[in-house]
Amino acid sequence: MRIFRYFKTHMAAVVLAVILLVAQAYCDLSLPNYTSKIVDVGIGQKGIEHPALQEMSAQTYQDLQLFISPGDLNEFANSYDQSGAVYDMNAYGKAHIDELDRIESLPMVIISQMSASGTYTLDQMRQAVAAGLYTQEQISATEKQVTDAFGDMSDSLIKQRAIIFAQGEYESLGIDVNQIQMNYLFFIGWQMLAVTLISVVASIIVGLIAARTAAKIARSLRDGVFKKVISFSHKEIDQFSTASLITRSTNDIQQLQMVCFMLMRIILYAPILGIGGVIMISTTDLSMGWVIGLAVAIIVVIVIVLFTVAVPKFKIMQKLIDKINLVSREILTGIPVIRAFGREGYEEKRFEGASRDLMKTQLFTNRVMTFMQPTMMLVMNGVSVLIVWTAAHQIDIGAMQVGNMIAFITYSMLIIMSFLMIAIVSMILPRAGVAAERVDEVLDVKSSIVDPVKPVDMAAVEERQGAQAGTVRFDHVSFYYEGADEPVLEDIDFIAEPGKTTAIIGSTGCGKSTLLNLIPRFYDVTAGAVLIDGIDVRDMRLCDLHALLGYVPQKGILFTGTIASNISFGGDDISDGAVREAAEIAQATEFIDSRDDGYEEFISQGGTNISGGQKQRLSIARAIAKRSQILLFDDSFSALDYKTDAKLRQALHASMTNKTVIIVAQRISTVLHADQIIVLEEGQIVGRGTHAELMKNCENYREIAYSQLSAAELEGEN
Repeated sequence: MRIFRYFKTHMAAVVLAVILLVAQAYCDLSLPNYTSKIVDVGIGQKGIEHPALQEMSAQTYQDLQLFISPGDLNEFANSYDQSGAVYDMNAYGKAHIDELDRIESLPMVIISQMSASGTYTLDQMRQAVAAGLYTQEQISATEKQVTDAFGDMSDSLIKQRAIIFAQGEYESLGIDVNQIQMNYLFFIGWQMLAVTLISVVASIIVGLIAARTAAKIARSLRDGVFKKVISFSHKEIDQFSTASLITRSTNDIQQLQMVCFMLMRIILYAPILGIGGVIMISTTDLSMGWVIGLAVAIIVVIVIVLFTVAVPKFKIMQKLIDKINLVSREILTGIPVIRAFGREGYEEKRFEGASRDLMKTQLFTNRVMTFMQPTMMLVMNGVSVLIVWTAAHQIDIGAMQVGNMIAFITYSMLIIMSFLMIAIVSMILPRAGVAAERVDEVLDVKSSIVDPVKPVDMAAVEERQGAQAGTVRFDHVSFYYEGADEPVLEDIDFIAEPGKTTAIIGSTGCGKSTLLNLIPRFYDVTAGAVLIDGIDVRDMRLCDLHALLGYVPQKGILFTGTIASNISFGGDDISDGAVREAAEIAQATEFIDSRDDGYEEFISQGGTNISGGQKQRLSIARAIAKRSQILLFDDSFSALDYKTDAKLRQALHASMTNKTVIIVAQRISTVLHADQIIVLEEGQIVGRGTHAELMKNCENYREIAYSQLSAAELEGEN
């Protein structure tokens, strides 16, 4: 049911597709009837469709009147006009030709039998009737003898004998029966071509509608998943692996697109075709309906068995695709490390194991699908043989014509094909259902970081704050990761002011990056509050909050494009001059100018064609070019040499006079000249002050300092 709800916004297309499918089914179901007409009427009856005579001699007209019941004589007389020695069927007769078939057929057969038996001549019969020697009761008795002789098949046999009589009558009048046959065959042939053309056009249009609708649904799902993931906080992103999100955005949605197409093209068409086929069979011959019932029962049993066996494997398959994507991503991104440690063989085995597990599952499901097709073909061919065997007996006794048998076989195949189509799609639907469930898992996740119901008007705040805007305060902040027993940060309380640099340092895992991530609301605090200019960040719109911040992540992240496009990533209004100025502050101009294309130098995905230090400098330049009031650096100088680090910090200090700068760092040299240094240990502040103050009164800071620099170097800095 998850899949069907995707069509809610495309109901107009679905309705149009249904209308066209009904038209296509009507055309497809009409073709066997035309085939039957060609065989039975065009070939078997020389193109003579109705026993009622279009033309007859005056003698035949009078002979027929002998055996037509008194109640039908007026209808018969009103249907023909005399033209010399010939009677022609008039417009009234053509409008009531089915009634004339009933009226004329039996008299034609009686006349034929009497002529063949030689018991009476028609002249003698007319004289006997005229003399009153042969009464109407005797005529009725003669009719009864004829119908009794034909038994239960009297209607079919009488019609066939009557048409033979009509052929002889036309030939006696000099009418070219062969021409009648050719005219009829051409007429039916052109009708078949027209119906086939309509079916083809309807099929093409439905295919186009289905393809467009499925593509729109897939596009909508991809957009929805992308926008949802973009809105995720780190908490929600942690619920899904990157490999899983990629699989859900590509493979799973591709599965849904294919199934949506098949739903509109096959699932909607199959029941229409099947029901139509049953209706057409009921108008052809119900005596062999049990054959169709038997075939459908066998197909249903086969589908249920295969469905029960295959469905659990589809769920396993999607998880295995996730696993192989995860392994592939890890191996491809970690090739240098794998080679350095000589673990190629191990990683090959790991990938081979994941690939083999997926292969086994896919082979199982494919074998199930492969088994279904020959089984269904066996059922179809068996039904054809059974129909021919049963129909042969009825044709032999004249109860059925060859064309009707052909039509019955065709309708039977259409009905079985409709069930076969449903069976095939029913095997695909479970996998698509799993894919839909996985996509909906992403779409249904509610982000824990959302805009407030009543956000603060930041324009008024900025106007009030003026040049002093950008004060960041941690007001007794504590933070727990979901499910954790111990806090990552506990009772963090400090203020970072505009025009000053606040540095955060501490041992690995003490919570430095987590602290910084609370400012842009990558996570929300568990207790306390993070304030900017006295406003809780949770009371700001995310776009307003992020507009205040220039953020440089711990790992330099670049995007496919040019150096200039990466530096100006923060906004469309960033000029070329601002890009160059930011690159100069970030100490990136030296390596940029050395490139052949300068700022138009191509950056590959992830920045793999430049060094780690160059990536960090471009990431820093990107944050500077945004010209935000608050700059956040998450250990963003770790890949720089000491000389470049010193120059960059000096340029930052000179150019960011009114900005609030918060730096998370591992290296003591990066924080030496900060206006305020916060020392963290196990999520708590254990020291606060300048470098000189901390060297005097903070043991943790001194340990970090002496582990990185000599006493002489530290004295020199002091």
